[in-house]
Parts: sequence; structure tokens; C-alpha cells
Amino acid sequence: MDDRPMKQLFIFILLVLPWGTNAQQFAEGSNLTKEPDIGIIEKLGDTIPLDLSFFNEQNDTVTLRKLIDKPTILCFVYFDCPGLCSPLLSGVADVITKVDMDLGKDYKVITISFNTNDTPEKAIEKKKNFVQNISKEHRENWIYLTGNQENIKSITDAVGYKYKVQGLDFAHPSAVIVLSPSGKITRYLYGLTYLPFDVKMALIEAQKGIARPSINKVLEYCFAYNPASKTYTLQVTRIFGSLILVTAMLVFIPLVIRKRRKSKST
Repeated sequence: MDDRPMKQLFIFILLVLPWGTNAQQFAEGSNLTKEPDIGIIEKLGDTIPLDLSFFNEQNDTVTLRKLIDKPTILCFVYFDCPGLCSPLLSGVADVITKVDMDLGKDYKVITISFNTNDTPEKAIEKKKNFVQNISKEHRENWIYLTGNQENIKSITDAVGYKYKVQGLDFAHPSAVIVLSPSGKITRYLYGLTYLPFDVKMALIEAQKGIARPSINKVLEYCFAYNPASKTYTLQVTRIFGSLILVTAMLVFIPLVIRKRRKSKST
């Protein structure tokens, strides 16, 4: 049997895989060992700095130590985000109504804005959009925080949340982080929607302080802002390599199958 098509596919994948998986680094001229500017660097088992202070929706100064006394879902957004932040908060709001646990009694949710221009007043307005289906007595346990650059950087660095200023906006990933009552990082949940079972198990494990690795690490990224054209553009290099690989598979696999069938018939 002629294995040339399979060899050609293998060589092709070797050639395009580095471009597909590291296109953004190459486009920016960075090396492969450098930490990404945008994304998640998991820090499972680490404990966040609990003495950091922020402003809550009532403009009171609060520390994370005071707020985190039970398993907590932590998410980062900025309130004027034109992309992923609202869908992420919608996903959190949806799973709150579906998970078989009581917000406030069994867990809390904390949303922190990484934009220093966001204010408690803006936090209140943002929160109103996502708590409509949550009972009023439970809404206070989904806490929106704003803060200064020093404390924002400390908490985002502590959990490995990497974002980048682009013009008047930010490029950032979409994920939530689950914390134990002592502030230990126990799970990362990626994407914009979350299965109630996954969230429940993550919260139960957080209560026990058990850190579990993530299975689904597919990240979604906010659109990038182009200051020159004042438009938002999709990061094509992030998906270009994947499209090449898919195309290669669609082209070469049928060739291999036909070759094998022809060999058997002869």
C-alpha cells in the first residue's frame, strides 16, 4: 500500500501547526516561552491576596477577606465592554437560576471590573441587567466591585487573568474562577455558558478546598479594538491556523481512504 498521502498529510501538519498554534506570538514578534499578554495562566492551589480592598456597589470599602466566607465564583469584566463581558455575565446569571444550590447560603459570586474608570454607580447599573431572574433576597450575594489599578493588578495577577488595554477598550479572555472559603483557587471554568452540574461540582470541591484541573480550556477572546480605524476587528490569526488544519484534514483524509480502497480492490 502506498503511504505517500499519509506522509504528505503528516509533513503538512508539521509545517502549519506551529503557525496555527502560535500565530499571535509570531505576529507580535514574541518568543514561545513568553507568557501570553491575553489569556489565562492557571494557578490552581494558590491563595489570592485577601487583604486587597475594593469599592462595592454602595461605594463602601471592602476587603476580599470580608467578602469571601464561602465558595465563591469570581469573574472579571469591564462595564462598557462591547464584546464578551455581557454574554459572560448572562451565562453566570443563567447558571445561578439553574444550579441546585442557594446563592448566599451555599456560595457567592463576585464580579470585579478591571477598568479603573468604572465606578460603583456604573456597577449598580450593570448589575441591574443581570439579576432580574434572581430573587431579591439573593441579589446582594452577587457583589460587583471596582477599584484602583494597584489592587486590580494584584488580584488579576494572582489568578493568572491576563488582559491588555487596546485604545479605549480592553482585549481579554472569558472565564470564571472558583475559590474556596479561604481564597484558594480550585477551578477555572472557561467560555460564556456553564453547565449547572459543572458549577455545582466545582463549588462542592471548593468547599472542601480541592483543586481540580480544567478539562475544557477553550478560551473565547474579546474583539480587538483598532485605534486607527476606531473599529473592532476579529483576531484572524487566532483562528487562521485552525482553519488550515481543518482544510488539510478534509482534503487529505478522503485521498487516503480512496487510496486504501483502491489498493484493496487491486
